[in-house]
Amino acid sequence: MTDPSLQIGAPVGIIAGGGTLPFAVADSLAARGLTPVLFALKGSCDAERVTAYRHHWLRMGAFGRLLRLLRAEGCRDLVFIGSLVRPALSDMRLDWGAIKVLPAVLAAYRGGDDHLLTGVGRLFERHGFRLLGLKDVATDVLMPEGCLTRAVPDAGVQADIAKGRAVLAALSPFDIGQGCVVIDGHVVAVEDTGGTDELLRRVAQLRDARRIRAKPGHGVLVKAPKTGQDLRFDLPALGPKTIEGLIAAQLGGVAVLAGHTVVAEPQEMIAAADKASVFAIGMPA
Repeated sequence: MTDPSLQIGAPVGIIAGGGTLPFAVADSLAARGLTPVLFALKGSCDAERVTAYRHHWLRMGAFGRLLRLLRAEGCRDLVFIGSLVRPALSDMRLDWGAIKVLPAVLAAYRGGDDHLLTGVGRLFERHGFRLLGLKDVATDVLMPEGCLTRAVPDAGVQADIAKGRAVLAALSPFDIGQGCVVIDGHVVAVEDTGGTDELLRRVAQLRDARRIRAKPGHGVLVKAPKTGQDLRFDLPALGPKTIEGLIAAQLGGVAVLAGHTVVAEPQEMIAAADKASVFAIGMPA
């Protein structure tokens, strides 16, 4: 639930990566009477869709320019949302604002994605901005508890889901990934820097190579944030593309943590899942 005591100022700055989620969050804010301003990351944000919103383009490493734009727009509250490939520090063209905080940037890079994002978040906070999570600004884009689809997991799948949650909890201290695939009690793949799409491609390849001999339709993708993760950043995501990956990997469905997972294009996702008899369930936190 959104903290009722949290007073969100307008406009709200959205640091926008790829996919549909930045626009879903912008629409959610607008529906509440708040003005979203998108700060679109070059090479990630959808160049066509962003034109429908108040926006500015940014390249990675232009920290000083971003601070100036945020202040000019009057954005005190910020949200980070959208897919983003972690850039190599050597590939970024740092502006003077980024160079001035380079020691902090280097320290943030010495770790996994959660460590990096939390470190970057602290930089914004030190400059007077407030970072909000989706629970604060757009609860309607988060996965609800329960099954959204006609297909439902049976008792055997529930055991696989429990094992998947235990695996992710055990891996959390290593800041590796937010997903794994469990089939008939066997952990067959764990998400790494390639993300969920690559994880599901690997499972499909293992099936094609007959390294996985379970019947089609068996197995579950389990996704959850890392234990202790800063929930303002990098929440697991679920959408139509996830369902496509499940179908290609011949899995039975997906289980994600309710209230801690972003759902992109939910109507399209549910329709695709129902057509393929795949389940999508929100696990209780």
